[in-house]
Amino acid sequence: MNIRTHNDLEVYKLAFEAAMRIYELSKSFPKEEKYSITDQVRRSSRSVCSNLAEAFRRRKYPKSFVAKLSDSEGEAAETQTWLDFSYKCEYISETDRSELYEIYDRILGKLVIMSLQPEKWSY
Repeated sequence: MNIRTHNDLEVYKLAFEAAMRIYELSKSFPKEEKYSITDQVRRSSRSVCSNLAEAFRRRKYPKSFVAKLSDSEGEAAETQTWLDFSYKCEYISETDRSELYEIYDRILGKLVIMSLQPEKWSY
């Protein structure tokens, strides 16, 4: 497959779908969580995607590319933490937490592979 934009990356598609699922789930979070868990889990999940987009545009510069992928990794791990809090606070089910956690594990794996092979993404 010819990858022309960040939208063509499998990891981006996976992260975008996960962020949208989190958005839908978080609509039912209590109002008192609006400026805490709700905002944080939405922000971090979306940030995985935005950092990936930035990384893709910086792929000509391997160190910058890897740095943005690292930022994306950090946001993915943060999202997992907010999913844990959401589950422990009984805002999401164990099934939703487990499924999303597994998706973010896959995302993290793909990000690590990209980071270890920056030359493969350069043009």
